This record gives sequence, structure tokens and C-alpha cells, in this order.
Amino acid sequence: MFQLFLRARTHNFLKDRFGGEQTFRARSPERDAETDRARIEAIMIAIDDALHAAEREQSGLNRRVEDVLARAAVTFGNGDDEYLEREALDNHHQDLFDKEILNGQRRLKELGASIAHFKFLKAAMLSRFPEYRPPASSAN
Repeated sequence: MFQLFLRARTHNFLKDRFGGEQTFRARSPERDAETDRARIEAIMIAIDDALHAAEREQSGLNRRVEDVLARAAVTFGNGDDEYLEREALDNHHQDLFDKEILNGQRRLKELGASIAHFKFLKAAMLSRFPEYRPPASSAN
């Protein structure tokens, strides 16, 4: 408490000693609007970047999972009793393919949920700040 009192007294002393009474001045409404727009734009850019990165990852992973599925189908064989006569090395490869496919499908599911969340965030931002207009290059 004493420090606040001392600080106020020092401020008043220096103001009286060196003159000049500065009055409070707020920024212009245009500058405030520009500051608000810059903040909103930074958030929107971050959401768009995350959304596009997740979509690119999903697209690439989807291609890789399809490739693994095709390779697994080739190694699986087409005979009715193929699984009975399969060699141990083929079984090992098939197990590896199964693991890769499951991991890929799990990640695709996670990415789908993340993409939906990012799209929701973008829609929520646009609904909360209807005056914001995205730059022409980032409009989707």
C-alpha cells in the first residue's frame, strides 16, 4: 500500500517539476477497428493453416492406406484355403500389413474428427465476427 502511495506522490512530483499536463487520449475508432481486425485475422489464419495441414495429411495418408490395402490383397492370395498353406514369412508380412492398415485407419478417423473441429471453429469465428472479411487469397 505504501509503495502505491509513494509511486503516486513521485509521479505527481515529477509531473509538477517538469511541467506539462498530459491528458488521457484514446486511439481513434479506425485504429481500434484495424487492431481488432488484425487479431481476428491472426486467429483465422491459424485455423486455416491447421485445417489445410490436416486435409493434406489426410489425403496423403489415405493414398498410403489404399496402397497398403492393395499390397496386402496381393500377398493374401485368392484360394479358399490360402490361409492354411501360407508360409510363415507371408503370415508375418500379412500381420505387418494388418498393423499398418489399422494404424492408418485410426489416424484417418482422428484426422476426420480434427478437420470437422477446425471447420466448426472457422464457422464459429465467422459467425461471431460477421464484419470480418477474409482476404481473397484465403477464401474457400
